[in-house]
Amino acid sequence: MRTRVDFLVIGSGVAGLSFALRAAQHGTVAVVTKKASAESNTNYAQGGIAAVMDPTDDVEAHVQDTLVAGAGLCDEDVVRMVVTEGPDRIRELMEWGAEFDRDARGDLHLGREGGHSADRIVHAADMTGREVERALLEAVRQNDNIELLEHHFAVNLLTEHHLGGTGDEGPGTGKEHASGGEKDQPGDASDARGGHSEGSEQPGTRNPEPGTKEGLHCFGAYVLDEATGQIETFLARVTLLAAGGAGQVYLHTTNPTVATGDGIAMAYRARATVANMEFVQFHPTSLYMPGADFGGRAFLITEAVRGDGGILRNLAGERFMPDYDERAELAPRDIVARAIDDQMKRRGEPHVWLDISHKPAEEVLKHFPNIQETLLANGLDMTTGPIPVVPAAHYTCGGVVVDMEGRTSIDGLFACGEVTCSGLHGANRLASNSLLEALVYAHRALGPAVEYAGGVGHEDRIPDWDETGVENPREWILVSANRRELRTVMQELVGIVRSSLRLERAARRIDLIHRETEEFYQRTKLTSELCELRNLAAIAHMVVGCARRRQESRGLHYMLDFPERDPAMVHDTIVDVSPAA
Repeated sequence: MRTRVDFLVIGSGVAGLSFALRAAQHGTVAVVTKKASAESNTNYAQGGIAAVMDPTDDVEAHVQDTLVAGAGLCDEDVVRMVVTEGPDRIRELMEWGAEFDRDARGDLHLGREGGHSADRIVHAADMTGREVERALLEAVRQNDNIELLEHHFAVNLLTEHHLGGTGDEGPGTGKEHASGGEKDQPGDASDARGGHSEGSEQPGTRNPEPGTKEGLHCFGAYVLDEATGQIETFLARVTLLAAGGAGQVYLHTTNPTVATGDGIAMAYRARATVANMEFVQFHPTSLYMPGADFGGRAFLITEAVRGDGGILRNLAGERFMPDYDERAELAPRDIVARAIDDQMKRRGEPHVWLDISHKPAEEVLKHFPNIQETLLANGLDMTTGPIPVVPAAHYTCGGVVVDMEGRTSIDGLFACGEVTCSGLHGANRLASNSLLEALVYAHRALGPAVEYAGGVGHEDRIPDWDETGVENPREWILVSANRRELRTVMQELVGIVRSSLRLERAARRIDLIHRETEEFYQRTKLTSELCELRNLAAIAHMVVGCARRRQESRGLHYMLDFPERDPAMVHDTIVDVSPAA
């Protein structure tokens, strides 16, 4: 089956849906999402959206807070742009129907989270993402120009690799070519120095620039319809990647099961520029409750609990954050996560306590009703006692490199949200800047995307998917076993604290899993589970490769054998995709 649209959107979080609503005014839009449309990282975002909405706050303060958190790797121009334009995007969300908490005077109730110097978190209780997703989905479903396709898994992006036009490989008529050229070993990571001397890069430099991969254009994607098991060819004038992050590459993560890095992995195989994959943010406080089932993810205890006065204590009842940072519980997430990790390892304890029971119960219940409901269902009560918490993988700061209008290094391919490396987050994302980034970039990408779509047609030479000779083996246990092993290796060896030895061991194991998975992929009828494993293996390889090259400690990346920042490494770590074998 072949489908032709003007705009193909991959992902149904805030970035994808808000772009789709705008693009629908200029052409036909297909939104493909591999699960139910509401299942995304957006839907699980509890805390809120950071924006300067209070007259006593100012843009410069938000800019500086973001730059400090980013540990020298933010692109200041990008930070200023996102922070300046953010308030208008919040107002637009409200026009689309999103309802946020207000105070007694009817003004927005603004919270505060770690790393922020002012109250600027717009929220809907502790379910902000769910409210944003609800409003956007309602608007999308009422738009006749948008087709929302659930349970459709984007497998690979379509480029010249499928036409045999790059010299890398032959015509893409078989599955071996549907991978976009990746056949054996994934590429390694290289420094983004562009031929300059050691340390000459400026903070946040994007190199190579988006839209400059000579001869490469995106024509759409191969998409697996999970209901039929068939691979469909979606041809589009413009493709937008909004497929979210990759938290499921770790054993303990706050991300839903859909967050398997599909967008980043597809872009990587298509030869798009990817950067900074070593910077994985671990949320300091996820609920510690062995045996509890929260749908394959750790239950997040929002940053806002600490912002509202929650105190971290070890199991002896001792408050420890003032010993690590003068900002105590309001320090940036990387500092808090490492402090908790240090306390647990030093004391041999399985978790720490987060205690807000000293606050009035009615105030706690008003701000955190969803968290309290979940805790009560598991025998805990945050109004009367502390919450057991541990860090969990939460946000991917690296990703597909984009410019300030969402262009990638491949013409016709745009990207927004957590799938990207825009220069906003640097080495550590400031709390609640993620939804803000997605909204601003979805807005900014529209103009150039519409302009590009007006100048190109559909590439009808793209061959349909060919499964000749593939088999449907019984050994599907290999997929689940490799996925479990991969996530365990990442959790144990590539977590909050790393070392050269740990990374070397992780690289060897991940390389083996990648090779086994690729061999299985080449001869087997596709399923979403197999595609996810293939993507996770690529993500793990990129994270480890980037981490091995960054021989310093900066932001979210902490190395035992390189505990200090290196001024010569104020640059992005670009993932280098090796030529096809």
